[in-house]
Amino acid sequence: MQQVKAVVARGKGLPVELTTINVPDPGPGEAVVQVQACGVCHTDLHYREGGINDDFPFLLGHEAAGVVEAVGAGVTDVAPGDFVILNWRAVCGQCRACKRGEPWYCFATHNATQRMTLEDGTELTPALGIGAFAEKTLVAAGQCTKVDPSARPAAVGLLGCGVMAGIGAAINTGAVTRGKSVAVIGCGGVGAAAIAGSALAGASPIIAVDIDAKKLAKARELGATHTVDSSQVDPVEEIRRIAAERYEGADGADVVIEAVGRPETWKQAFYARDLAGTVVLVGVPTPDMKVPDLPLIDIFGRGGALKSSWYGDCLPSRDFPMLVDLYQQGRLDLDAFVTEEIGMGDIEAAFERMHHGDVLRSVVIL
Repeated sequence: MQQVKAVVARGKGLPVELTTINVPDPGPGEAVVQVQACGVCHTDLHYREGGINDDFPFLLGHEAAGVVEAVGAGVTDVAPGDFVILNWRAVCGQCRACKRGEPWYCFATHNATQRMTLEDGTELTPALGIGAFAEKTLVAAGQCTKVDPSARPAAVGLLGCGVMAGIGAAINTGAVTRGKSVAVIGCGGVGAAAIAGSALAGASPIIAVDIDAKKLAKARELGATHTVDSSQVDPVEEIRRIAAERYEGADGADVVIEAVGRPETWKQAFYARDLAGTVVLVGVPTPDMKVPDLPLIDIFGRGGALKSSWYGDCLPSRDFPMLVDLYQQGRLDLDAFVTEEIGMGDIEAAFERMHHGDVLRSVVIL
Protein backbone atom coordinates (compact mmCIF):
# COMPACT_ATOMS: atom_id res chain seq x y z
CA MET A 1 0.00 0.00 0.00
CA GLN A 2 1.12 3.56 -0.68
CA GLN A 3 -0.12 7.03 0.13
CA VAL A 4 -0.75 9.65 -2.57
CA LYS A 5 -2.42 13.03 -2.97
CA ALA A 6 -5.95 13.03 -4.36
CA VAL A 7 -9.11 15.11 -4.68
CA VAL A 8 -12.11 13.87 -2.70
CA ALA A 9 -15.75 14.97 -2.42
CA ARG A 10 -16.79 14.33 1.20
CA GLY A 11 -20.43 15.42 1.05
CA LYS A 12 -23.23 16.66 -1.18
CA GLY A 13 -22.49 20.11 -2.55
CA LEU A 14 -19.37 20.59 -0.43
CA PRO A 15 -16.21 21.92 -2.10
CA VAL A 16 -13.79 19.19 -3.09
CA GLU A 17 -10.77 18.63 -0.89
CA LEU A 18 -7.14 17.87 -1.69
CA THR A 19 -6.09 15.17 0.76
CA THR A 20 -4.03 12.00 1.21
CA ILE A 21 -5.43 8.58 0.34
CA ASN A 22 -4.27 4.99 0.61
CA VAL A 23 -3.83 3.02 -2.62
CA PRO A 24 -3.54 -0.78 -2.14
CA ASP A 25 -1.06 -2.90 -4.03
CA PRO A 26 -2.82 -4.46 -7.03
CA GLY A 27 -4.54 -7.76 -6.44
CA PRO A 28 -5.51 -10.37 -9.04
CA GLY A 29 -6.81 -8.70 -12.19
CA GLU A 30 -5.94 -5.19 -10.93
CA ALA A 31 -3.45 -2.48 -11.87
CA VAL A 32 -2.05 0.63 -10.24
CA VAL A 33 -1.72 3.52 -12.69
CA GLN A 34 0.37 6.65 -12.23
CA VAL A 35 -2.00 9.31 -13.55
CA GLN A 36 -0.51 11.93 -15.86
CA ALA A 37 -3.62 13.89 -16.89
CA CYS A 38 -7.35 13.82 -16.12
CA GLY A 39 -10.15 15.90 -17.61
CA VAL A 40 -12.73 17.66 -15.43
CA CYS A 41 -15.99 16.18 -16.69
CA HIS A 42 -19.54 17.29 -15.88
CA THR A 43 -20.12 13.82 -14.44
CA ASP A 44 -17.59 14.62 -11.70
CA LEU A 45 -19.70 17.65 -10.79
CA HIS A 46 -22.80 15.41 -10.72
CA TYR A 47 -21.00 13.14 -8.24
CA ARG A 48 -20.02 16.08 -6.03
CA GLU A 49 -23.60 17.37 -6.01
CA GLY A 50 -25.07 13.95 -5.15
CA GLY A 51 -26.68 13.58 -8.56
CA ILE A 52 -25.34 10.04 -9.15
CA ASN A 53 -25.77 8.46 -5.71
CA ASP A 54 -24.92 9.25 -2.08
CA ASP A 55 -21.97 6.88 -1.62
CA PHE A 56 -19.72 9.61 -0.23
CA PRO A 57 -16.82 10.15 0.04
CA PHE A 58 -16.10 10.07 -3.69
CA LEU A 59 -12.69 9.94 -5.30
CA LEU A 60 -13.45 12.03 -8.38
CA GLY A 61 -11.93 11.97 -11.88
CA HIS A 62 -12.30 9.38 -14.63
CA GLU A 63 -11.21 10.93 -17.98
CA ALA A 64 -7.55 10.03 -17.68
CA ALA A 65 -4.30 8.78 -19.16
CA GLY A 66 -1.20 7.56 -17.39
CA VAL A 67 1.43 4.85 -17.03
CA VAL A 68 0.92 1.43 -15.48
CA GLU A 69 3.07 1.15 -12.37
CA ALA A 70 2.21 -2.35 -11.19
CA VAL A 71 -0.17 -5.20 -12.03
CA GLY A 72 -1.61 -8.05 -10.01
CA ALA A 73 -1.71 -11.76 -10.65
CA GLY A 74 -3.25 -12.95 -13.90
CA VAL A 75 -2.90 -9.64 -15.76
CA THR A 76 -1.57 -10.17 -19.28
CA ASP A 77 -2.99 -7.37 -21.46
CA VAL A 78 -0.94 -4.56 -19.87
CA ALA A 79 2.39 -4.42 -18.06
CA PRO A 80 4.33 -1.90 -15.97
CA GLY A 81 5.53 0.94 -18.16
CA ASP A 82 2.61 0.82 -20.61
CA PHE A 83 0.97 4.14 -21.47
CA VAL A 84 -2.79 3.70 -21.13
CA ILE A 85 -6.10 5.51 -21.34
CA LEU A 86 -8.46 4.57 -18.54
CA ASN A 87 -11.99 3.49 -19.42
CA TRP A 88 -15.11 2.67 -17.47
CA ARG A 89 -16.19 -0.14 -19.79
CA ALA A 90 -14.02 -3.09 -18.80
CA VAL A 91 -15.98 -5.76 -20.63
CA CYS A 92 -16.60 -9.05 -18.86
CA GLY A 93 -16.57 -11.35 -21.91
CA GLN A 94 -19.23 -13.57 -20.34
CA CYS A 95 -22.54 -11.71 -20.33
CA ARG A 96 -25.20 -12.08 -23.01
CA ALA A 97 -24.08 -8.94 -24.89
CA CYS A 98 -20.44 -10.08 -24.96
CA LYS A 99 -21.34 -13.62 -26.03
CA ARG A 100 -23.51 -12.39 -28.90
CA GLY A 101 -20.59 -10.34 -30.22
CA GLU A 102 -21.69 -6.91 -28.95
CA PRO A 103 -19.26 -6.22 -26.08
CA TRP A 104 -19.85 -2.46 -26.36
CA TYR A 105 -23.19 -3.23 -24.65
CA CYS A 106 -21.54 -5.31 -21.88
CA PHE A 107 -24.00 -5.70 -19.01
CA ALA A 108 -21.40 -6.60 -16.38
CA THR A 109 -18.42 -4.26 -16.71
CA HIS A 110 -16.08 -4.59 -13.76
CA ASN A 111 -13.93 -2.45 -11.48
CA ALA A 112 -11.14 -3.10 -9.01
CA THR A 113 -12.14 -5.43 -6.17
CA GLN A 114 -10.15 -3.63 -3.48
CA ARG A 115 -11.11 -0.15 -2.33
CA MET A 116 -8.90 2.88 -1.96
CA THR A 117 -9.38 4.64 1.38
CA LEU A 118 -8.84 7.85 3.29
CA GLU A 119 -5.96 7.82 5.77
CA ASP A 120 -8.33 6.75 8.56
CA GLY A 121 -9.49 3.73 6.56
CA THR A 122 -12.79 5.16 5.29
CA GLU A 123 -13.54 3.50 1.96
CA LEU A 124 -13.73 5.75 -1.11
CA THR A 125 -16.14 5.40 -4.01
CA PRO A 126 -14.17 6.01 -7.23
CA ALA A 127 -16.04 7.99 -9.89
CA LEU A 128 -17.15 5.55 -12.60
CA GLY A 129 -14.92 2.97 -10.96
CA ILE A 130 -11.75 4.94 -11.76
CA GLY A 131 -11.02 7.84 -9.39
CA ALA A 132 -8.25 9.60 -11.31
CA PHE A 133 -7.99 12.99 -9.58
CA ALA A 134 -5.10 11.29 -7.82
CA GLU A 135 -1.40 10.85 -8.30
CA LYS A 136 -2.05 7.10 -8.57
CA THR A 137 -5.22 5.04 -8.78
CA LEU A 138 -6.20 1.39 -8.49
CA VAL A 139 -8.36 0.01 -11.32
CA ALA A 140 -9.33 -3.27 -12.91
CA ALA A 141 -6.68 -4.11 -15.49
CA GLY A 142 -9.44 -4.24 -18.12
CA GLN A 143 -9.98 -0.53 -17.54
CA CYS A 144 -6.51 0.14 -19.01
CA THR A 145 -6.28 0.48 -22.80
CA LYS A 146 -2.74 0.58 -24.17
CA VAL A 147 -2.09 3.29 -26.79
CA ASP A 148 0.81 5.06 -28.54
CA PRO A 149 3.11 6.32 -25.72
CA SER A 150 4.18 9.38 -27.71
CA ALA A 151 0.65 10.86 -27.60
CA ARG A 152 -0.07 13.89 -25.41
CA PRO A 153 -1.73 12.63 -22.19
CA ALA A 154 -3.89 15.75 -21.69
CA ALA A 155 -5.44 15.29 -25.12
CA VAL A 156 -5.85 11.53 -25.48
CA GLY A 157 -7.04 11.08 -21.90
CA LEU A 158 -10.26 12.83 -22.92
CA LEU A 159 -11.15 9.74 -24.94
CA GLY A 160 -11.81 8.15 -21.57
CA CYS A 161 -15.24 9.77 -21.43
CA GLY A 162 -16.63 12.92 -23.07
CA VAL A 163 -14.80 12.98 -26.40
CA MET A 164 -15.38 9.27 -26.94
CA ALA A 165 -19.04 9.69 -26.03
CA GLY A 166 -19.48 12.35 -28.71
CA ILE A 167 -17.43 10.76 -31.47
CA GLY A 168 -19.05 7.41 -30.78
CA ALA A 169 -22.56 8.88 -30.76
CA ALA A 170 -21.93 9.97 -34.36
CA ILE A 171 -19.91 7.11 -35.79
CA ASN A 172 -20.94 4.09 -33.71
CA THR A 173 -24.53 4.81 -32.63
CA GLY A 174 -25.65 7.12 -35.44
CA ALA A 175 -23.71 5.26 -38.17
CA VAL A 176 -22.74 8.61 -39.74
CA THR A 177 -21.01 8.19 -43.11
CA ARG A 178 -20.30 10.11 -46.30
CA GLY A 179 -23.50 11.26 -47.96
CA LYS A 180 -25.39 11.78 -44.72
CA SER A 181 -26.46 15.05 -43.14
CA VAL A 182 -26.01 15.56 -39.40
CA ALA A 183 -27.33 18.04 -36.85
CA VAL A 184 -25.93 18.27 -33.33
CA ILE A 185 -28.04 20.00 -30.68
CA GLY A 186 -25.83 21.20 -27.83
CA CYS A 187 -22.19 22.04 -28.53
CA GLY A 188 -20.48 21.49 -25.20
CA GLY A 189 -17.68 18.97 -24.95
CA VAL A 190 -19.72 15.94 -26.02
CA GLY A 191 -21.61 17.78 -28.78
CA ALA A 192 -18.38 19.28 -30.11
CA ALA A 193 -16.89 15.79 -30.23
CA ALA A 194 -19.94 14.55 -32.15
CA ILE A 195 -19.28 17.30 -34.69
CA ALA A 196 -15.62 16.27 -34.96
CA GLY A 197 -16.67 12.64 -35.40
CA SER A 198 -19.18 13.56 -38.10
CA ALA A 199 -16.51 15.53 -39.94
CA LEU A 200 -14.12 12.60 -39.63
CA ALA A 201 -16.75 10.36 -41.22
CA GLY A 202 -17.26 12.75 -44.15
CA ALA A 203 -20.82 13.88 -43.37
CA SER A 204 -22.27 16.98 -45.05
CA PRO A 205 -23.84 19.25 -44.04
CA ILE A 206 -22.92 19.22 -40.34
CA ILE A 207 -25.25 21.59 -38.51
CA ALA A 208 -24.30 22.82 -35.02
CA VAL A 209 -27.11 24.11 -32.78
CA ASP A 210 -26.58 26.03 -29.54
CA ILE A 211 -27.42 29.33 -27.83
CA ASP A 212 -23.80 30.23 -27.06
CA ALA A 213 -21.84 32.08 -29.76
CA LYS A 214 -18.49 30.85 -28.39
CA LYS A 215 -19.58 27.23 -28.60
CA LEU A 216 -20.86 27.70 -32.13
CA ALA A 217 -17.54 29.26 -33.14
CA LYS A 218 -15.67 26.25 -31.71
CA ALA A 219 -18.08 23.95 -33.55
CA ARG A 220 -17.03 25.61 -36.82
CA GLU A 221 -13.38 24.96 -35.97
CA LEU A 222 -14.13 21.29 -35.39
CA GLY A 223 -15.97 20.74 -38.67
CA ALA A 224 -19.48 22.19 -38.55
CA THR A 225 -20.51 23.53 -41.95
CA HIS A 226 -23.47 25.51 -40.57
CA THR A 227 -24.35 26.98 -37.18
CA VAL A 228 -27.77 27.75 -35.73
CA ASP A 229 -28.40 30.02 -32.74
CA SER A 230 -31.56 28.44 -31.37
CA SER A 231 -32.24 31.46 -29.15
CA GLN A 232 -32.86 33.49 -32.31
CA VAL A 233 -34.51 31.07 -34.77
CA ASP A 234 -36.51 27.86 -34.75
CA PRO A 235 -33.79 25.17 -34.91
CA VAL A 236 -36.12 22.56 -36.41
CA GLU A 237 -37.00 24.78 -39.36
CA GLU A 238 -33.37 25.82 -39.85
CA ILE A 239 -32.13 22.23 -39.84
CA ARG A 240 -34.80 21.28 -42.37
CA ARG A 241 -33.94 24.25 -44.57
CA ILE A 242 -30.22 23.56 -44.57
CA ALA A 243 -30.67 19.83 -45.21
CA ALA A 244 -33.03 20.53 -48.13
CA GLU A 245 -30.49 22.90 -49.69
CA ARG A 246 -28.00 20.04 -49.84
CA TYR A 247 -30.32 17.12 -50.62
CA GLU A 248 -33.43 17.77 -52.68
CA GLY A 249 -36.55 16.56 -50.94
CA ALA A 250 -34.93 16.22 -47.51
CA ASP A 251 -37.24 16.99 -44.60
CA GLY A 252 -34.51 17.18 -41.99
CA ALA A 253 -31.09 15.77 -41.18
CA ASP A 254 -30.36 12.07 -41.62
CA VAL A 255 -28.93 11.92 -38.09
CA VAL A 256 -29.75 14.32 -35.27
CA ILE A 257 -27.62 14.02 -32.13
CA GLU A 258 -29.07 15.45 -28.93
CA ALA A 259 -26.18 16.31 -26.60
CA VAL A 260 -28.08 18.30 -23.96
CA GLY A 261 -30.28 15.72 -22.26
CA ARG A 262 -33.48 17.73 -21.94
CA PRO A 263 -37.02 16.87 -23.09
CA GLU A 264 -37.45 20.05 -25.12
CA THR A 265 -34.24 19.60 -27.08
CA TRP A 266 -34.96 15.90 -27.60
CA LYS A 267 -38.32 16.88 -29.09
CA GLN A 268 -36.52 19.30 -31.41
CA ALA A 269 -34.22 16.48 -32.47
CA PHE A 270 -37.20 14.21 -33.13
CA TYR A 271 -38.86 16.67 -35.50
CA ALA A 272 -35.59 17.87 -37.09
CA ARG A 273 -34.67 14.45 -38.53
CA ASP A 274 -35.59 13.38 -42.01
CA LEU A 275 -38.10 10.62 -42.69
CA ALA A 276 -36.53 7.31 -41.72
CA GLY A 277 -33.76 9.28 -40.01
CA THR A 278 -32.08 8.60 -36.69
CA VAL A 279 -32.20 10.46 -33.37
CA VAL A 280 -29.29 9.77 -31.00
CA LEU A 281 -29.64 10.81 -27.35
CA VAL A 282 -26.18 11.18 -25.81
CA GLY A 283 -26.99 14.05 -23.42
CA VAL A 284 -27.70 12.58 -19.98
CA PRO A 285 -31.13 13.47 -18.53
CA THR A 286 -31.97 13.61 -14.84
CA PRO A 287 -34.25 10.89 -13.40
CA ASP A 288 -37.25 13.23 -13.14
CA MET A 289 -37.35 14.12 -16.83
CA LYS A 290 -40.08 12.63 -19.00
CA VAL A 291 -40.29 11.99 -22.72
CA PRO A 292 -42.31 14.86 -24.20
CA ASP A 293 -45.88 14.26 -25.25
CA LEU A 294 -45.62 13.01 -28.82
CA PRO A 295 -48.49 11.72 -30.98
CA LEU A 296 -47.89 8.02 -31.49
CA ILE A 297 -48.72 8.46 -35.17
CA ASP A 298 -45.71 10.79 -35.49
CA ILE A 299 -43.41 8.16 -34.02
CA PHE A 300 -44.82 5.58 -36.43
CA GLY A 301 -45.13 7.87 -39.43
CA ARG A 302 -41.58 9.28 -39.37
CA GLY A 303 -40.02 5.82 -39.18
CA GLY A 304 -36.31 5.51 -38.59
CA ALA A 305 -34.70 4.95 -35.22
CA LEU A 306 -34.68 6.55 -31.78
CA LYS A 307 -31.48 5.56 -30.01
CA SER A 308 -29.56 6.33 -26.85
CA SER A 309 -25.77 6.21 -26.88
CA TRP A 310 -23.94 4.75 -23.88
CA TYR A 311 -20.31 5.89 -23.82
CA GLY A 312 -20.56 6.36 -27.57
CA ASP A 313 -21.26 2.61 -27.84
CA CYS A 314 -17.50 2.27 -27.81
CA LEU A 315 -15.27 -0.73 -27.37
CA PRO A 316 -12.13 0.80 -25.82
CA SER A 317 -9.75 -1.88 -27.07
CA ARG A 318 -10.95 -1.20 -30.63
CA ASP A 319 -11.69 2.53 -30.61
CA PHE A 320 -9.06 4.15 -28.40
CA PRO A 321 -5.95 3.03 -30.35
CA MET A 322 -7.63 3.88 -33.66
CA LEU A 323 -8.59 7.39 -32.55
CA VAL A 324 -5.16 8.03 -31.01
CA ASP A 325 -3.60 7.03 -34.34
CA LEU A 326 -5.87 9.52 -36.15
CA TYR A 327 -4.83 12.18 -33.63
CA GLN A 328 -1.15 11.42 -34.20
CA GLN A 329 -1.72 11.69 -37.98
CA GLY A 330 -3.28 15.15 -37.55
CA ARG A 331 -6.71 13.97 -38.71
CA LEU A 332 -8.47 14.33 -35.33
CA ASP A 333 -7.74 17.50 -33.36
CA LEU A 334 -8.00 16.33 -29.76
CA ASP A 335 -5.86 19.28 -28.65
CA ALA A 336 -8.77 21.57 -29.53
CA PHE A 337 -10.75 20.10 -26.63
CA VAL A 338 -8.13 21.07 -24.03
CA THR A 339 -9.12 24.59 -23.01
CA GLU A 340 -6.73 24.82 -20.07
CA GLU A 341 -4.30 22.75 -18.01
CA ILE A 342 -4.68 23.06 -14.23
CA GLY A 343 -3.43 21.55 -10.98
CA MET A 344 -5.33 19.39 -8.50
CA GLY A 345 -5.94 22.43 -6.33
CA ASP A 346 -7.83 24.18 -9.14
CA ILE A 347 -10.66 21.67 -9.66
CA GLU A 348 -13.30 23.57 -7.70
CA ALA A 349 -12.64 26.68 -9.83
CA ALA A 350 -12.88 24.49 -12.94
CA PHE A 351 -16.36 23.38 -11.83
CA GLU A 352 -17.37 27.03 -11.63
CA ARG A 353 -16.06 27.76 -15.13
CA MET A 354 -18.00 24.73 -16.35
CA HIS A 355 -21.23 26.32 -15.05
CA HIS A 356 -20.53 29.40 -17.17
CA GLY A 357 -19.77 27.42 -20.33
CA ASP A 358 -16.30 28.93 -20.62
CA VAL A 359 -14.43 25.68 -21.34
CA LEU A 360 -14.67 22.51 -23.37
CA ARG A 361 -12.33 20.78 -20.92
CA SER A 362 -10.12 21.78 -18.04
CA VAL A 363 -7.46 19.09 -17.71
CA VAL A 364 -5.64 18.34 -14.47
CA ILE A 365 -1.93 17.71 -15.01
CA LEU A 366 -0.25 15.53 -12.39
